[in-house]
Amino acid sequence: MVIGLCRLELLLHGNYSLKGKRQVVKSVVERARQRFNISIAEVDYQDNRTSAIIAMSMVSNDTRFINQQFDTIINFMQKDGRFYLGQVERETF
Repeated sequence: MVIGLCRLELLLHGNYSLKGKRQVVKSVVERARQRFNISIAEVDYQDNRTSAIIAMSMVSNDTRFINQQFDTIINFMQKDGRFYLGQVERETF
């Protein structure tokens, strides 16, 4: 059994309220959860208007599959024009 963890930093420039940030983050989390069937949540910077940390996890029996899925998810998020991706950290166990 292989467990994959990925931590993403979202940078929301031009956002001036927590309400606006939460709408974007909630939308991204739900779209990724539905499209890729992963466990995903906002885990840090909840009170910061311009950034968010999202973590996701996946379980499989193949490390390559997990890495391919994370690559696909990261590309999916990079195409969203509402934020920029900052630091991305990935681990497999």
